[in-house]
Amino acid sequence: EIIERYRPGEDDPHLKVLQAAHISDDEYFSHMVLDDLNLIIRDIREAHKKDSESAPQTTVADELKENLEAVENFKGSRDEKLVVLYCKQLGINYKNLSDEEFRWLIRILKKSKKMGTPISQRKKR
Repeated sequence: EIIERYRPGEDDPHLKVLQAAHISDDEYFSHMVLDDLNLIIRDIREAHKKDSESAPQTTVADELKENLEAVENFKGSRDEKLVVLYCKQLGINYKNLSDEEFRWLIRILKKSKKMGTPISQRKKR
């Protein structure tokens, strides 16, 4: 209506503002429906947060990162650090292990191919 009545030029700043502010009916209603759906989904998530099928608050990656940071501060050999990490991942309090249990655990874990020997730091010639 404004364009027809006043016939502004293509470079008219007022026309540019009007064009930038224009929202199509489809965009408007899509946005309104999306807002309603987001509220519904948020309510459903809150209502079922404690259900057994719900995703946990922390991911496995978050737990592993946390465990790796804790093991990083542990004073001990590489093998001891790996044992501490395995204990944390399995939910075993390594502080409650006796010295003998700790040594046995290291022996058992050394049988794993994953435990292996570290790569030599010497340069190959």
